[in-house]
This record gives sequence, C-alpha cells and structure tokens, in this order.
Amino acid sequence: MAGQDRPCIGELCCLASRVRPPIRSRKLSLSRTDQIPQCPLQTRDGLQWAVPAGRWSAAELGDRSIWRRLAPQIKSVPAGAGWDLQQLGWLDHVGAQLLWQQWGRRWPERLQTTSNQRAMLERVAKFSDVPEPKPEPSGLMCQVNQLGQLVINARGHFADLIQLIGQLLLDCVRLARQPLRGPWRDISGHLFATGATALPITALVGFLIGVVLAYLMALQLRQFGAESFIVNILGISLIRELGPLLAAILVAGRSGSAITAQIGVMRVTEELDAMQVMGISKGFRLVLPRALALAVSMPLVSLWTILAALAGGMVAADLTMDITPSYFLQSLPAAVKVGNLGLAMGKSVVFGVLIALIGCHWGLKVEPNTQSLGRGTTASVVSSITMVIVVDAIFAILFRNVGF
Repeated sequence: MAGQDRPCIGELCCLASRVRPPIRSRKLSLSRTDQIPQCPLQTRDGLQWAVPAGRWSAAELGDRSIWRRLAPQIKSVPAGAGWDLQQLGWLDHVGAQLLWQQWGRRWPERLQTTSNQRAMLERVAKFSDVPEPKPEPSGLMCQVNQLGQLVINARGHFADLIQLIGQLLLDCVRLARQPLRGPWRDISGHLFATGATALPITALVGFLIGVVLAYLMALQLRQFGAESFIVNILGISLIRELGPLLAAILVAGRSGSAITAQIGVMRVTEELDAMQVMGISKGFRLVLPRALALAVSMPLVSLWTILAALAGGMVAADLTMDITPSYFLQSLPAAVKVGNLGLAMGKSVVFGVLIALIGCHWGLKVEPNTQSLGRGTTASVVSSITMVIVVDAIFAILFRNVGF
C-alpha cells in the first residue's frame, strides 16, 4: 500500500469469502474517538514502534476523511520500525491486508500481536502471496532451449512414425492372409475421396503450371534459336519431378488434413476409446485403409496432373513458338524415356503412403479438445509437405542416372 493515496478496497474485500470473521477485542465498550484508525509512532528503549489503534475494518478504512488522516501516518512509519498490534480494538481481513501490503508482503523483524491477530495475518499472507516469476533465460539460452525441445519432439514423432510403419506392415500381412475380412468398403471410400475428387483441382493447377513453364522457357530458348528443346525441358521437368511433386503437395494439403481431422474428431468424440474397449485395431481399421487408398490413387493423380501440365505446356508452346501439338506429341517419347515415368509412379506410391501415415499419426496424437485438433491439422499439412519434398530430394539423388 505504500506509495498510494488510497487503498484498493475493492481488491482487499475479495478476501472476505476466504478468511474468518473479524476479530473483536476484549474492549467492547469503546467511544467513537477511540474507534478511529490511527498509527502513531512510539519510542521504546531507543527503538521506534508503530502502534496501530482503533478499528481497522473495511467500514472505517473505506471512509475518505478517515483515510486522509491515516494515510500520512502509515507513510511516515520508517522501514525498520517495529509493529505492535496489541492496541487494536478491531482487526478484520481488510485491515490485515492493508498491514501486509504496507510491510511489502514480508513479515517485519519486530512484531507483537495476539494469537488471533497472528492467525488472521497468516491467512491473509497465504492468500495474498504471489509466486515470484521465474527468471527468463537470456536470448541465446532461450533459443538453445527451444532448439533442444524441437529436437526431442522430432525424435519422439519419428519413433512413433516408425512404429506406425511397422504396424502397417503387420496389417498388410494380416490382410494378405485373410483378404475376405479386410476393410474393403473403407478402402474404396477413401480411394474415391482421395483420388477421384482430387482430379479437378490437380488438373487446373497442373495445366497452369505447364503454361507458366512454357512461357518462361520460350523467352530463354528463343534467344538461342533452340525452340524445339521446349519439348525436352517440359517433358523431363513435368514427368520426372514437378508432376508427382505438385500432385503430392496438393493431396497433402487436401487429403492429409482431412485424414487428421477425421481421426482427431474421433478422439474428441471418444470413438477411438470405444474402439479400444471393443478390441478393434485402430491400425487395421483406420490406418490401413487410408494408406492403401493413397498408395493406389496417388500414382493415378500424379499421372493425371502430368497430362494436364503437358497439355498446358503444349498449348503455350503452340501460341508462343509455333510448335504444333502434333510435333510436340511426336517428339515427347524421344525426349523422355520410359524410365522417367516409372520413377514418377514409384515416387507417387511412396508419397501417398507417407501422406497417409503422417495424417494418421497427427490424428492419433490429437487430444480431446478443439485447440489440439486445429494444431494437429496444421502440423499434419506442414509435416506432410516437408517430408514429401525431403523424400523427393532423396529420390533425385539416388536415381539421378535413371531415365537418361
């Protein structure tokens, strides 16, 4: 309270429901003058003592005229003075809170109280103490801690993903042994949702990418009179790299997020707990259908995207460099070997399984609340796209001699 003109009575009264009723002094017959709160200073054996007197209650302390007289007396008490509360005629939780704040939320070195007053002050101190904030680490240490936490979290997610891959292999063996008991209805449903419904958006984006690449290549090739090499550049770039990669990114943002959201909602609605109680394997009923569906649909979507991109490039080449569609189609098989198409389809299968596993992983990690569902969906999309690019780079390094 030191340094303020008035006590925050509203804040002090918040403790009313958590402390005992006011403490009455043994002196029950007091005059009105004796009831006015006071805080005079006395000198005892060469030491200064603050000797509060009167009624230190919410009614008296909330009176403006009384507070104007009491505030200077409280402010004039030296920091090292002792406190003798035995002369108080009345002390309630508001008065105790005022004293506790005046002491700086610390017990004074010299304090004389009755047992009831001491108990009141201890209760006020218990409810008023605010834990000191932990010192924040420096900028460099904070960054090091965050980096270490990211590494630990990444290691845990990687271990869970490896476990999910192992469970998927076991479920595939189980499906091969008992094909009639497989989740074929779920597989067909996910095959339609992840494959057929993705064709319009992938065709549109692929066609536009082909147009953009053809226009950019035309500006450079025209300078050297090498317009005919547009077929080689578009064929290699679209069939080998951009087609499968573009399709995988679109599917990761579209189907990967949907997988995480579906499984996450099952966590929120406790369907996953019900499956566990009934003994239904989550891997066989949730992960396997989605992984197989994406493994089958992803190569088809990639092929569809490649065809759309080549169509866009062929149209742009005809408009900018007068390369007819017939010449484009006749030159394409000679410019791009079949190995490039096989590599693209193989990568697409890996991309599809990877997107499904990452989506299922984050869906199973969702906690039963909406905030966790949103974070899991975002993390699923980011992780899927990142891993698709990483795996594509690995394929580019390992199979750099294929198709040439």
